[in-house]
Amino acid sequence: MAEGRSDRRLLGELAAEFAGTAILILFGAGVVAQVVAGGIGDHDSIAWAWGLGVTLGVYTAARISGAHLNPAVTVALAVFKGFSWRKVLPYALAQTLGAFVAALLVRWNYAEVLAKVDPGHTIKTQGVFSTLPGNGTLPVTQWGALRDQIIGTAILLFLIFAISDERNSAPLANLAPVIVGLLVVAIGMAWGTDAGYAINPARDFGPRLASFFTGYGSAFRDQYGGLYFWVPIIGPLVGGVIGAGLYQLLVARFLPRTDVPEPGRTPEPAAQAG
Repeated sequence: MAEGRSDRRLLGELAAEFAGTAILILFGAGVVAQVVAGGIGDHDSIAWAWGLGVTLGVYTAARISGAHLNPAVTVALAVFKGFSWRKVLPYALAQTLGAFVAALLVRWNYAEVLAKVDPGHTIKTQGVFSTLPGNGTLPVTQWGALRDQIIGTAILLFLIFAISDERNSAPLANLAPVIVGLLVVAIGMAWGTDAGYAINPARDFGPRLASFFTGYGSAFRDQYGGLYFWVPIIGPLVGGVIGAGLYQLLVARFLPRTDVPEPGRTPEPAAQAG
């Protein structure tokens, strides 16, 4: 019986990660499609829509799974917060699948305008679904993009750990998703040039697969023709551990000890606790 309840709970967590990441991509890839293919909006609208997508995705999944929505978050929680390693791969797969399905919906909905702007489905509109060094136009190499993804995701995880640390000056649980969303807006506005601020392997690889299966033959390569898909996977995974580790080193170990919730999960409201 206990094993059955555990399996059902894990299934619920994976469903929540799938749904939350799908919400993120519906807004994120959707706004890029609108700007690139429809000519409506600019970089600021992209940054805001991605941030709002994060906020809404976190609200969707937080009570069930903790709303990681990002394998870099899941791995960092496993390394530093005791999140179960046996859940890491299932979480990452659920996140990537959610991103893949949502990207397919965006691809279907924007099919006409994408075909009008870029009939060959080339590098010109590939950035709707996945990132490129220098956003496909600026002189940034793969190694420059890797550096950028390590730094950007380190910033993300450092601040996610700060925002979610109950021993620190954390916002109330129901406001944390808004703060995390604003964090993503800020990263998009400050760190979007060199590699399109993927900062999330699932957010990049799921839509990259969706674009590949729907006509983008160059989906795994950058504008120079080199294999690029690994950069927004490895960079965030490395950067996330670095950022979370720096938070533990510079801040967390100096905070007073208090009772903390299960790693990677949103604390129960006080009225329902106990």
